[in-house]
Amino acid sequence: MFTGIVEERGTIAAVEQQPDAVRLVIHGRQVMDGTRPGDSISVSGVCLTVVDVLPEGFSADVMAETLRRTSLADADPGAEVNLERAARMDSRIGGHLVQGHVDGVGEIASIEPSENWTVMRMTLPDGLARYVVEKGSIAVDGVSLTVVDVDDSSFSVSLIPTTLAETILGTRRVGDRVNIEVDAMAKYVERLISWRSP
Repeated sequence: MFTGIVEERGTIAAVEQQPDAVRLVIHGRQVMDGTRPGDSISVSGVCLTVVDVLPEGFSADVMAETLRRTSLADADPGAEVNLERAARMDSRIGGHLVQGHVDGVGEIASIEPSENWTVMRMTLPDGLARYVVEKGSIAVDGVSLTVVDVDDSSFSVSLIPTTLAETILGTRRVGDRVNIEVDAMAKYVERLISWRSP
């Protein structure tokens, strides 16, 4: 479980092909403090398990299902990623509860900068709009954000300068693919309402 408050921007150092998977070598300093093999780290919103702790970061395996469902399929050496260690139960939750289970990949449809913030609109994969509500929470590339507005196929968020500077959202361009995780609470509520006892 994560909070969607990115700790640092890391870099993909290597992509090693394996049968039905890839191994990513990711460089990052802050997230390595106290990290051991088996720990979870959110990599641009995708919960990955640390395989090896390395001098400059860590390695993690990404299975075919994850590659199919996330933008990590586009990962190339040199690409930047958002990094966050798993949340501690005794710490503040500055964003919202983020599972690191990406629901789909959207695309940045427009970017409208202004003096104090930037409005970014992103497309929603089929079937996700019903889980997104105005002023509700959503995670984009692992960043906890508040929805400004939503329609059947897209939503927008406002990004403050700090978010643009400290996460990879500040480097994104129109057409870039982003990982989207809707608020898990909405999915659980839908499941409970639709549940039918035999």
